[in-house]
Amino acid sequence: MIDMDLLSVIRRWRLRDKIPLREIERRTGLSRNTIRKYLRADTVVPEFKVPKRSSKLDQFAEKLTGWLQIEAGKSRKQKRSAKQMNADLAALGYEGSYNRVAAYVRDWKAGRLLAQQASGRGTYMPLVFQPGEAFQFDWSEDWAILGGERVKLQAAHTKLSHSKAFIVRA
Repeated sequence: MIDMDLLSVIRRWRLRDKIPLREIERRTGLSRNTIRKYLRADTVVPEFKVPKRSSKLDQFAEKLTGWLQIEAGKSRKQKRSAKQMNADLAALGYEGSYNRVAAYVRDWKAGRLLAQQASGRGTYMPLVFQPGEAFQFDWSEDWAILGGERVKLQAAHTKLSHSKAFIVRA
């Protein structure tokens, strides 16, 4: 595949420096037909359309997607790896490679992450409260020596969400 730098070099050689196609062909290793095609095209970015090809994984894709959805709800240590899912698919009759399964899992996770970010679940939004609207409350216990005697202290902790003031009552 041709990259953008090479494409701009080809255009410069031919259009500005007037270098013949045979010389450009020799320097780049591309065929003259390819060079002509890129020089005639109005677009700067070459596009290669990848045809849709069938895969051995196609008949197991729905099963694998279901597994991935189930695994997404589990904790990291409980999740199955792509290798484990590949072994499970092989037990069901999948004869394809692990690389195809791993690529499918990567694409699925990337799509899921993109969907989460688009829905707002992956973003940070600071919370804003009006005065008196919300607060945080907690209890704590500790021991102290008062007058030579060990006394259990109980404290109420309150944090006001609007002003961030912190209040402790014992």
